[in-house]
Formats: sequence, C-alpha cells, structure tokens
Amino acid sequence: MLSAIRQELKEREKDFLRPAACLSAAAVRRRADEQGGYRLDFATDADRILHSKAYTRYIDKTQVFYMVRNDHITHRVLHVQLVSKIGRTIGRFLGLNEDLIEAIALGHDIGHPPFGHDGEKILSKICRQHNLPYFLHNLQSVRFLDSIEKHGRGLNLTLQTLDGILCHDGEIHQQMLRPERHKTFTDFDRQCREKGENPALEIRPATMEGCVVRMADTIAYIGRDIEDAIELNLIKREDIPVSCTEIMGRTNGTIVYRLVTDLIDRSHMKDYIAFSPEVSEALRELKAFNYQYIYLNPAIKQGAEKIAEYYQQLFNACLRHFQNSKRGPEVFEAFVSHLSAERIAATHPAGIVRDFIAGMTDDYFMTQVKGLTN
Repeated sequence: MLSAIRQELKEREKDFLRPAACLSAAAVRRRADEQGGYRLDFATDADRILHSKAYTRYIDKTQVFYMVRNDHITHRVLHVQLVSKIGRTIGRFLGLNEDLIEAIALGHDIGHPPFGHDGEKILSKICRQHNLPYFLHNLQSVRFLDSIEKHGRGLNLTLQTLDGILCHDGEIHQQMLRPERHKTFTDFDRQCREKGENPALEIRPATMEGCVVRMADTIAYIGRDIEDAIELNLIKREDIPVSCTEIMGRTNGTIVYRLVTDLIDRSHMKDYIAFSPEVSEALRELKAFNYQYIYLNPAIKQGAEKIAEYYQQLFNACLRHFQNSKRGPEVFEAFVSHLSAERIAATHPAGIVRDFIAGMTDDYFMTQVKGLTN
C-alpha cells in the first residue's frame, strides 16, 4: 500500500510541479539505497541530514559574531532554518521541488568550522601548509555528508542534494543564475577537486532548486546580519545607505519580503532564477555596506589572532599524536575510531585532523584547546 502511495506522489509531481523543477523520479544516488522505504528521495535526504551528527553540531556554531554573549544573536542553526524557509517559499510559488530545496538548505553549512568564516580562513591556511586542498566549508559539508557520517559510509544522498550543497555560495553576487543541468557524479567529483585547488572557480547548481537555495542563502543573511549588528551597537539603522532602504526598506522583514517578492516575480515560468536589475543593484550595494561596516569591522575581530594560535596548537597536537600512533586527546581517538580503515588509509593524516576540527562547535573547540594546557 505504501509503495503505491509513493508512486502516486511521484506521479503527482509531474502534474503539480513546473517543467523546470527537478522531479523526485530523477534522483540519482552513488549506490542502490539499501533502506528503500516509501518516502520520496529528496524528502529522505532532508531527513537523513536532519538526523545526522553533523546537523546536531549546528547548534553552537558561529554565524558572523563569535566570542559574544548575547542570546539574540544569530547562530548557524537559525540561519540554516531561515534559508530553508525562505527557499521553500520561493520554490512553492515557482512550482519547484520543495523537498529538494529543504534538503540542500539543511545541509549547506554543515561544513563550517568553529568561529565562522574567520575559522574557515584559518583552517584553510593550515591545510595549505600540509599540502591539502584549500579548506572551503561547502566542500567540507559534502565531505561530512558523503564520506564521514555513518562510520565513513556517508548518508548516500542524491547527486542533486550534494550538488546544491557544493554550489550554494551565497557570497557571490549574481543578478541571474541558470542551472548547469545534466551533471553526473563524475562531473560532481571533478568539480569538488577543482574547487579545492581553485577556490575562485565558479560552479553553478545543476537544478533550479539549487539556484533557489543559493539566492535564499543571501536573502537569509543580508538583513539578519544588519539586525545583529544593530543589537551589538556596531551600526545604527540610519547608517544603511538610503539608496538601499528606498528599494528594500530598513528592517530585516522588509528586506526579506522585497527580495523574495522580486525574485518570484522575475523568475516565474523561467528556466533561471533572477532579481530585477534595480533590486539586484541595491542588494549588491547592501552587501558592500555589510562587508565594510560589519564583516570587516575591527570591533568583531577581537580575539581573532588568539583563535588562529589555538587552531594551530590543536591541529599540531592532534597530527602529532596521529602520526606517532600515540594516545592523543580522547575525543580525537574516538573520532578516528569511528572512521573505516578504508577511509583512514585513503586520507592524508592532516586531512583526518582537518575533518576532526571542522566538525567542532565553538565551545567544544575551546574546551579541547584548554585541555592541551592542563
């Protein structure tokens, strides 16, 4: 009976979703799904991500502001939920696959290391010192979900979900984004390798749903970061450029509404996702404002040099223990013990340490650093 309902739901997608949507019937996995079941493929992906250990660690990961004690400041887990909600709203009005949008959104930032983008830059520098590819959180998200979870077996997610996660970069400003369709796992794996060697390489999602998440990522953070900065007295609402407020308003609510409305209006019945030229230009200007007055503000970089030292100390300690086969921090040994022998053999020792540290929450990172000096 349940399998019959599943088939009915798949058939219903053909009638309900737009031609540009990615149907569940098109889902592709690396290997046959041993669990099977009656859920549609992308809904299964979303559930697997939601119940993963990596997702649990979102709860105490920095979004923008670290070393700040304020319960009203956005953490990574809230950002991810906002991306999912905004993305599904856009997808519903455009007739796209909301299950796929949700799966991509839930998994897109799982690879963020402790202390947000600053931590990402620090860890990337250390990785290059050890001849590893550049550390990028989107690549690490794929790594966690595809080859570290489940004792190295990964979650066996669909190509469409993994590709959306890989290509979600909301930092890139684009007025229009058209999917690069017909990717295979061979294409996907090649893009992962190339991106690790060249972070500036531009890669596009394979689906409209992936394009929506990439745009929703920007929509979710741009106004929310302004509200957080105002909460922390870094800026005043009056500081927002008038040219931006005239088009998008001056609160997160109005900014989100204007961007979502414009995106839906300009993308309806199209095979691409786009903002209108005037809204796109206002968004570009608002991003520039955020970078100058929020993300690069010296007031939020206090402690950054010390965090870089901690990263180096913890990385070196774990690598030394691993290479010398000595007993290291108990939690590191527990992490290694959960990896398959094949995974360990195929990964550079520094790569094992990279994966261990990247999975930490901010507080857990600090606890491990303190343990080195006790």
